[in-house]
Amino acid sequence: MNEKRIIQIAQLTLTAVVALIFTGHAEARNHDSSHKIIVVGPAELPELARVTGQAMMLHDTMDGRTLLYIEQSHDARLAIFDVTDPAHVKAEGLAQVDAPGSFDFVCSLGVDAVLVRFRNGQGEALLNLHKVKTPTLTMIQGLYFQGPMEFLGDDGVIVAHEPSVQSDPNDTDYRVVDISNPLHPNLVTDIKQVLAKITNDETGTTFLLTADGLYLIRRPVVEEEFRIREQELMRHTP
Repeated sequence: MNEKRIIQIAQLTLTAVVALIFTGHAEARNHDSSHKIIVVGPAELPELARVTGQAMMLHDTMDGRTLLYIEQSHDARLAIFDVTDPAHVKAEGLAQVDAPGSFDFVCSLGVDAVLVRFRNGQGEALLNLHKVKTPTLTMIQGLYFQGPMEFLGDDGVIVAHEPSVQSDPNDTDYRVVDISNPLHPNLVTDIKQVLAKITNDETGTTFLLTADGLYLIRRPVVEEEFRIREQELMRHTP
């Protein structure tokens, strides 16, 4: 066997060894990663999870469970799953709610209320989850939550609106809504042409600078908590 042939065989052998080494490393990495990330497909879940959905939301119940609600079939049908233990997902049933069409989950308003917005432009509603397996929908009349929202603790929310035609494009209109009773939100006031907004987290006070002057959004409960903390601090200060 000539020298050239020996070199060729050696090169092929080396290539094969390197390929085996890299293949072994790749398989080891894949095997190792499979213990860290587990993908579960519809076929491995309850049959109810094999239906196409339009929107979904997680909800923590008062008894320590986590439920997943999925809107299915474009007809406001909610599939309910107990996902407290991801290794053992359980179907909790189906709930039909009285709605004009498909909707998206927007945000929670309190423990048992969820704001939803209909996709066909027919407004918004509150999803009542007090009875987690039989939720109900209540349309919101004359009160719209369109626009970015900022929560004032559990008591209220500020909703930013597009400026009116007459105002400066840089200004913002705000709607202040009382959600202390989440199932019955109450419009407090509309504040127009807000030029600037800052919040004092200690007292919970929001300051709005408008073309008409300064507005304050006060939260007396937070103010009282701040006052008590200050008194306690002074009492323990030498």
